[in-house]
Amino acid sequence: MEKAELKKLIDVAAGRVPADLIIRGADVVDVFSGTVRKKDIVISGKWIAAVCDPSSAGENGGDPPRAGREEVDASGYTAIPGLIDSHIHIESSYVTPEEIGRLLVPHGTSMIFADPHEIVNVCGLRGLDYMNRASKQTKLDIRFMLPSCVPATPYEHSGSRLDAKDMVVPIRYPEIQGLGEFMDYTGVCSGADGALDKIILAKREGKLIDGHAPGLAGKELDAYASAGIFADHECATADDARERISRGMYVMIREGSACHDLKELMKAVTPENSSRFVLCSDDRQPATILSEGHIDSHLRMLTAGGIDSVTAVRMGTINAAQCFGLSDRGAIAPGRRADITLVNNLKDFQVHRVWIGGELVAEDGRYLPETRRTDISPVRGSIHIGDFSEEKLKMHLKNGHVRTMTICPGGVLTKEEFAEVKIDEEGNFVWDPQQDIAKIAVIERHHDTGNVATALIKGYGIRKGAIAMSIAHDSHNIITVGVSDDEMAAAVFALKEQEGGIVLVGNGQVIERMPMPVAGLMTDQSGEWVDRRLRRIHRTAHEELGVNGDVEPVMTLCFMSLAVIPELKLTDEGLFDVRKFEFTTVER
Repeated sequence: MEKAELKKLIDVAAGRVPADLIIRGADVVDVFSGTVRKKDIVISGKWIAAVCDPSSAGENGGDPPRAGREEVDASGYTAIPGLIDSHIHIESSYVTPEEIGRLLVPHGTSMIFADPHEIVNVCGLRGLDYMNRASKQTKLDIRFMLPSCVPATPYEHSGSRLDAKDMVVPIRYPEIQGLGEFMDYTGVCSGADGALDKIILAKREGKLIDGHAPGLAGKELDAYASAGIFADHECATADDARERISRGMYVMIREGSACHDLKELMKAVTPENSSRFVLCSDDRQPATILSEGHIDSHLRMLTAGGIDSVTAVRMGTINAAQCFGLSDRGAIAPGRRADITLVNNLKDFQVHRVWIGGELVAEDGRYLPETRRTDISPVRGSIHIGDFSEEKLKMHLKNGHVRTMTICPGGVLTKEEFAEVKIDEEGNFVWDPQQDIAKIAVIERHHDTGNVATALIKGYGIRKGAIAMSIAHDSHNIITVGVSDDEMAAAVFALKEQEGGIVLVGNGQVIERMPMPVAGLMTDQSGEWVDRRLRRIHRTAHEELGVNGDVEPVMTLCFMSLAVIPELKLTDEGLFDVRKFEFTTVER
């Protein structure tokens, strides 16, 4: 803040000069006192100058009424601070930063903490630079966490690699709030040099270190927290949440398109510990945003589940600001940034108007500013599979006694199971319509290594054709599942032609597709376009290809290569046992 801006703010607060804006008569949520009172919100430029009682202004010899160059009657509405998403991957929405801002702001979101490790895994720091430039084209305040694990594990090929020495310059960028989710919890807990170098760098620069530690408990959790990891969004149970809070960590309650943790984790919230909970979506697709909302939907779910409404608001505002060490937002109070959301009440949280930095940016579901797009050419052309062929999809099993990656209902976890399957004379898997077991493959797409790994997946339900995607967390090689090698190969080749995205093949022909030319992860189209395409893809996957009705066909498949989430996952180097952190065989 410049000196002139500060002087004006003080003068407006003192009533010496007119305010730029006064939002009059709203029921204002005070996240500090826990009260809700009818107030006028007085704004100078980007900042809140005062929050005053309209009923006493000018009465009984008091101060004269404040004047504003613009005044808004907010009677009948409730004002809450701008909502904050504490952990999100923009790339998983399949739209660019400019577009995610257009989608989220009308839901009352003023700020997000984004971890761009998807695009950085594909394009390296060039991808971070693109995301940073694109983020300037939206009113949404986008802060980035520098990806800590590129690649996520040493057991796969990614498009780039970031060691501590590569992070020295970017971690100092003003947009970088800290080090992104440290998925290599094994490296942290064992004191591996590479992990420690990154942690020490972040500490030296005064930056936060985000966490990712599913299932970690006891001494291992002590070791992880002792390294200075400040938060975790991978709690599966209320006990997980309590364990992390007792160690001084924040718990990020996740409710996304694939992972639904809120109803379980809210069981751990008490008046004593509620300040240690923040809200996040992690991965949220346009279909979910357009139909359910964003952090506003978290608030609805929390209050419907019995959480006090002001406590819920705190989780989505001041708790997040304090979690990330920000003193200028998260509250409607003097000196805070004028990020304000008007809602109908503290139950439905239907958003009426949104101000970010004192500017009206959304009204009744409409994003008001013009959306400008950033050039995507630096992050195009990311599919390099010149050495791929259908022959590489063949399995050479010695017998039909196999282990399967079995999908756990409702999420992205898998469990190890065993089965008897049919094989041909060459040992290649033969799909059997009587079994819910299909072939899955991961094809390296960054360096044209020719790597192709295959395994067997149970519970996905595909009964015809194939699906291929260039979205496969976190290294984002190509992942494909199908009932025949020729259709899987056809889907992969079609994917290359459209520069990445999603392809569905049936009867040897492409029957649905969604091109994603931005690093093979995002489209340059609108969220509504993505929603329409995804709905068609989901419908086709379920109705024509037979994917199980309780499986989200896209989000579920793209997590089947994430080798940090139990139990079995498939990378381009082979079938990986996350529990043991080592490769295993398809044969028993």
